[in-house]
Amino acid sequence: MRITGTGHASLRIDTPAGSILTDPWVNPAYFASWFPFPDNAQLDWETLGQVDYLYVSHLHRDHFDAAHLRRYVSKKATVLLPQYPTSQLEDELRELGFTRFLRTVSDEVHELDGGLKVMIQALISPTDGPIGDSSLWVEYDGVRVLNQNDARPTDLVRFAELGHVHAHLLQFSGAIWYPMVYELPQAAKTAFGKQKKDRQYDRTWRYIDDLKASWVFPIAGPPCFLDDDLWHLNDIHGDEGNIFPDQADFVREYAKVGGDNAVVLLPGTVTELTADTCGTTQPVPSVEGFFADKKAVLEEMRDRKRPVIEAEKASWRHPEIDVLAALRKRIEPLLEESIYMAKGVGGPVRFDLTDEAGEVVESIAVDFPAKVVRPAQPGEKVRYRFRTGRSLVEHLIHVDEGDWVNSLFLSARFSAARIGQYNEFVYSFFKCLSEERLQYAEGWYDEHERSTDAEDITLDGWRVQRRCPHLKADLTRFGVVDGDVLTCQLHGWRFDLTSGRCLTSVGHRIRADRQA
Repeated sequence: MRITGTGHASLRIDTPAGSILTDPWVNPAYFASWFPFPDNAQLDWETLGQVDYLYVSHLHRDHFDAAHLRRYVSKKATVLLPQYPTSQLEDELRELGFTRFLRTVSDEVHELDGGLKVMIQALISPTDGPIGDSSLWVEYDGVRVLNQNDARPTDLVRFAELGHVHAHLLQFSGAIWYPMVYELPQAAKTAFGKQKKDRQYDRTWRYIDDLKASWVFPIAGPPCFLDDDLWHLNDIHGDEGNIFPDQADFVREYAKVGGDNAVVLLPGTVTELTADTCGTTQPVPSVEGFFADKKAVLEEMRDRKRPVIEAEKASWRHPEIDVLAALRKRIEPLLEESIYMAKGVGGPVRFDLTDEAGEVVESIAVDFPAKVVRPAQPGEKVRYRFRTGRSLVEHLIHVDEGDWVNSLFLSARFSAARIGQYNEFVYSFFKCLSEERLQYAEGWYDEHERSTDAEDITLDGWRVQRRCPHLKADLTRFGVVDGDVLTCQLHGWRFDLTSGRCLTSVGHRIRADRQA
């Protein structure tokens, strides 16, 4: 089996029974904020795109690059489709010209022509990617690969049941806007960033230890940020709170916990994998030297991509749009139908829209209790406040964007402040700005609310429910108790065991008692 690195979370798997291309991403994403690093535009995509199978794990735009898929990937390829609750991924791929689909069943092995076997595990909670994320398992002639990319399953038991995995590819770096965009003192941002990076690595080590694959490939990040406004997000400034460590940092940190089987997959890296060996050819003379020169590489990329960024920015402004009226038309019907998410947000969310000079020109409140969109009142108390360019919201309206997480929020082109804890319902709602998504998310929360977890476990002198109230992670594996606080290390959520209160977000109480 041959694995060719094609950048970020993308790779091509070649076997005598067929080839699979996964998550090809080349063009800038999220308002030209994210670029693949290292740059993969120079690869021979005309050849790489001629494959038997295409796998797109989910709709995040660093995995689903519509322009690239349309131009370079063969429309004769059969799409390996995850079992998602909505048809959006299939619909968008059909619009790009793909017509052949294998609709997989989650956690079920499918045998393809020539003895090639695949299994896709689909995650379907409202907080999993854009209403869905997935992992791909592949086997040919006894050699097994798990491309976990950035999916976060509660465990990897199903994959382990299928036999020893020889190559485990998984995310390790950040892919979020927290804490960088929050209006906090720099010392606080650094402290929170360091905590988040530590949790990222802790989660990664747990996944690696669960599967015990022969070889580990760190993939799916980090992106790079080439716009001058976002340059500070690159991990080249000596900031210990930066949440975007690169593969070289992974190798160093992995070695500290005893890991010696890491393989760095750059664009153009070729790995020949057998059940016993992993022979790798790199496209650079020295991987260590390449990352040592990272700042110079990024500076060259920034100069080369500057016209691309400027062209993107020029397309955002649509001053003819009445933003308040458009948001009322789009959001108020969804607010009226929302029960769990509206209740979960529990207060107004304000958007301060700025002009090109950074001055606020309009303030709009999405009032979840009243279920209206209205002008924000001076000095009113709000759950969240977002400050962003008016042109960005104009563009979201212009393109009829139904997922602001997969556009505005992941761009990090905003600042934020909040009262109290993190509120997952805010972001869940703004990724569900369509009837189909909203109805699915509300139904999921309804089912989740009604389900009970009767099984208890013992952790460090506490009897607690076995499943995390957030997304049902098994706390026998992910739960860590420090005094009276339990942390679920799958997503870093914390609970006060004396009161049962979630310290990370509203709701999500945990059942717990101190044992005598």
